[in-house]
Amino acid sequence: MRIGVLGAGQLGQMLALSGYPLGNRFAFFDTTGSPSADIGTTLSDTSGVKLDEFLAQVDLVTYEFEHLPLALVQQVAQEKALYPGVEALRVCQNREAEKTLFDQLSIPVADYRLVSSADELAQACTELMRAGAPAVVAKSITEGYDGKGQAVLRDPEQAEEAWAQIGHARLIVEAFVSFVREVSIIAVRDQQGEVVFYPLAENNHVDGILRYSLAPLPDLSDAVQQQAESYIHKLLDALEYVGVLTLELFQQADGTLLANEMAPRVHNSGHWTQDGAISSQFENHLRAIQGLPLGSTQAIAPTCMINIIGCMGDVAAILAVEGSHLHLYGKSERAGRKLGHINLVAADIDTLLQRVNQVAALLPDAPPPAFSFVAD
Repeated sequence: MRIGVLGAGQLGQMLALSGYPLGNRFAFFDTTGSPSADIGTTLSDTSGVKLDEFLAQVDLVTYEFEHLPLALVQQVAQEKALYPGVEALRVCQNREAEKTLFDQLSIPVADYRLVSSADELAQACTELMRAGAPAVVAKSITEGYDGKGQAVLRDPEQAEEAWAQIGHARLIVEAFVSFVREVSIIAVRDQQGEVVFYPLAENNHVDGILRYSLAPLPDLSDAVQQQAESYIHKLLDALEYVGVLTLELFQQADGTLLANEMAPRVHNSGHWTQDGAISSQFENHLRAIQGLPLGSTQAIAPTCMINIIGCMGDVAAILAVEGSHLHLYGKSERAGRKLGHINLVAADIDTLLQRVNQVAALLPDAPPPAFSFVAD
């Protein structure tokens, strides 16, 4: 089957790498003017005039990131099968719509306010802090990822500066919550509504950028896993979703989970599945959108994904570490840029942590690994 991908970054490239063994061939439609996928055929078009040329090359269409012109995606859906659908993209592009959906489905979230001015931002800070929040985070309603379009406020007097810094006409203001760890669950729903779930991963972010994801977690209870599965299952069914969906969550000390945000695509925190699960998130996404049976999501060994940010490090030394699997994106070095990732696999969690520390020391400016189940 010929599969079209809206977007032409590393996620699309990894989809293609998983799809070639299935007999798939790929065409990418880049709207940014700076594609990085180096496989299949890429049409780079910031205006949409080449869309018909792209659609003529494919049997169905998916997308690798959510920051796409909604009108363009709606046009695609009128001419080709599109998975996931337009509604999933619309919701995930707008934090207000996303929070509304969470509320409608009784998926708990941190306390929040919607504001349209610096004065309203200051008032929201005051209300949330009076309710016990030590700080708040203000986020643009649209756009923004990897920490962009956000500001942390610890005092209402910071509202003017934060409003000017973010530069959007409408913001969502969320209370900081006390949590044990950040986790994410990745699930796959097929065209018949069957759903499978990957084990929860613990995620370590620094400055809004994911640095480490580890799964399966050695101290995770079945109840917490099932809680996450119930939340994401509600979302999948409500959106009549087909493909991989990711839900990021905060786990609190009592084990309860609060939803942060969702992503309608394969996800950075699921890269561990390439080498640590029977079927990767990429393969399962392709299986789902083509109407093929879903593969097993079972983890085969404790696995940790380490993002390579900004500088490559010593590739030979990294590969010399036992259980190391290197995935590079073909990008040049630049501060803050995701150049690739390393999946480390081991027979047990202690050995895995030793290898994670060993590889982290080989990456320039990599923050020290920190996981909730490891004593200081």
